[in-house]
Amino acid sequence: MGVRTVSKLPRIIAALAVTGIALASCSSPDDSSKTDVGAGKGPVKDPTSPVSVTFSSWVGGDPTMKKLAAEFHKSHPNITIRFQNVSADNASQKLTTQIAGGDPPDVAYIDASATSDFASRQSLVNLDNYIRRSKVVKAADYVPAFKDFVTYDKHLWGLPIDGESTGLFYRTDLFEQAGIPAPPKTWDEFLSAAQKLTVPARKQYGYEVFAPEAAYYWYPWLYQAGGDLLGKGNKILFNSPQAKKAANFYVGLAKYSPPDYLNSNSYDGRVAFAQGQVGMYMAGSWFAGTLNSEYPKIAGKWAAAPLPNGPAGCKTTIAGDSLVMLAGTKQADAAWLWMEYLSTPDNVALWTYKSANGTELPPLTPLLDSPDLVKEKPILKGFAELMKCGVSSNVPTPKFPRVEQELNKELGKAFYGNQTAEQALDNAAKAAETILEQ
Repeated sequence: MGVRTVSKLPRIIAALAVTGIALASCSSPDDSSKTDVGAGKGPVKDPTSPVSVTFSSWVGGDPTMKKLAAEFHKSHPNITIRFQNVSADNASQKLTTQIAGGDPPDVAYIDASATSDFASRQSLVNLDNYIRRSKVVKAADYVPAFKDFVTYDKHLWGLPIDGESTGLFYRTDLFEQAGIPAPPKTWDEFLSAAQKLTVPARKQYGYEVFAPEAAYYWYPWLYQAGGDLLGKGNKILFNSPQAKKAANFYVGLAKYSPPDYLNSNSYDGRVAFAQGQVGMYMAGSWFAGTLNSEYPKIAGKWAAAPLPNGPAGCKTTIAGDSLVMLAGTKQADAAWLWMEYLSTPDNVALWTYKSANGTELPPLTPLLDSPDLVKEKPILKGFAELMKCGVSSNVPTPKFPRVEQELNKELGKAFYGNQTAEQALDNAAKAAETILEQ
């Protein structure tokens, strides 16, 4: 399968791209973000003459998506899906450029965390009317944290299509060699495992940290410590005592991380795990599919488990993708029919976990609770359970990606020993105050 979620690359790239090209100019070509789009009664009807729906995504070449488009055309012969293929790492930037140029696609598959930013710029169609008319899409069925991703100003602007929770992958062979009987369940056990797995003479290390993505992989520890990013009125919370406790623990793990990967990213870091240079690796469920397809020779030498509990108990980050309709579309009803078709429970299941290498989670509660999920993909059991304590790190301000850049920079300095973890958070907070006041 091709790259599914942006999480196979640094998700922060997508978020930064949203604000990177003058989003202030990204208002819709007309005012089709108004709430009257999709108004009516009963299910949306097919067009009476042939139309095309442009669909921007990085998954157009995926065999499962091709199959879904072909089957959709059979049941809706007057609608043809025309794929606009973009790369995962610049999808949001490309979409931003198209919107600014007045030529957006009809539907786009985007990082779910970017939905509210695009909605705040009047670049998307409010889907409330369509959802109200649908017999398939039910807002109440979405996992609350995923529903939060696509909610802006109390309206729904996207349909979550796939998701993941962040868990722990570990090398069972290295654990056995180090005498570690089971994956860690507490911070103390995690630290002990990292220490035992680290043997620099063999170029073997316990865990991986990445300076360019320091903030994103700190968030689970932050939430586990009982901390948060921002409060009401954009009050800065990420340098609280709880946050500093998490940062001290997290930055301390750098001494058990391979130096050669410290300035790399998590996607490149998968190689160190696959080659047995690292015993533990934090990632979403997508990583299981990557290991199965890219590194079949290490089958049986790795497993996955929930992240260890922190002082505040079970907490982990979630991520995923959503389908959005672009303001200005001339084919709103046909675009909705495509989005609705992809969002049926059967098709969401096919897209996320029923295809050969699909190891993503469905953002629909009925599917998550179904025994069919674990039967199809046993590796997803722990990740599905983590959804119950999943936290969205989505912050409803378009300025936050710049704040996150400061967190990356300052925590990265702490990784290299240039300042303490507490200094890193205080310095990032000072920079954030200026950014948020602008």
